[in-house]
Amino acid sequence: MPQTTIAIQGERGSFSEEAATRLMGPNVRVLPKETFPAIFQSVAERESRYCLAPIENTLAGSIYENYDLLLEHDLHIVAEVNLRIVHNLIAFPGTTMENLRQVYSHPVALAQCSRFFKRHPKVEKIPFYDTAGSVKMLAERKIPGAAAIASHIAALVYDGKILQKHLEDHQENYTRFLQLARTSSIPSDANKVSIAFSTRNAPGALFRCLSVFALRDIDLTKMESRPVRGRPWEYFFYLDFAGNVRDKKCQKALDHLAEVTDILRVLGCYKAGKK
Repeated sequence: MPQTTIAIQGERGSFSEEAATRLMGPNVRVLPKETFPAIFQSVAERESRYCLAPIENTLAGSIYENYDLLLEHDLHIVAEVNLRIVHNLIAFPGTTMENLRQVYSHPVALAQCSRFFKRHPKVEKIPFYDTAGSVKMLAERKIPGAAAIASHIAALVYDGKILQKHLEDHQENYTRFLQLARTSSIPSDANKVSIAFSTRNAPGALFRCLSVFALRDIDLTKMESRPVRGRPWEYFFYLDFAGNVRDKKCQKALDHLAEVTDILRVLGCYKAGKK
């Protein structure tokens, strides 16, 4: 596989492919996989150099499965990209707005286009496993009166026609993707750090962990907790903060944090994606 191969979840033409192209350029080779575990495994087994994992959406929230996979695999975050999600209505010859009766897409995409369906109450929403996959299916079956909601990339990949753009209810709809690799790579302009840690369940324990950043005026940009499997009511905490692990104050904060945690892992130091 070429060095620029990146594994993505979903079919060709997915939002993940759009994000990969935004991050790595038009010549990147994407390797579609059915599941999130499969894209992580693809990098671990050297089938691809990178994978691109969505980690949160500004409307739907965090993607918990990928938080868990970050700890299950020894991979490193080397970059991130924030993709504006634009939902397009894509159809094939025989389908127009006048005879539209069915729309296929991923359940999350359908839910994010509720205003469109209110304006077209006779159009049936049909959940499908993947946004781009729904376009691929219609390209193969050519169902009259049926369309799909997906990225504009899907229309290009499957030679579909965009009947309407911007079906999404909210313009401020972004998904944050993490680029992961087997080896760590810290660019000179890195300004964001992601870590995971666990601490004992005791009064003030989490406060002491977070105070190592407050004492040094380090800005925390994201915090998430996930249960520790096999240990009821214990948690891993994921933190994103502004900084670079080469900076002295960040080094001191991490050294201090290591003293008050049971487990501490730096997941990556990279340049924050543009908003």
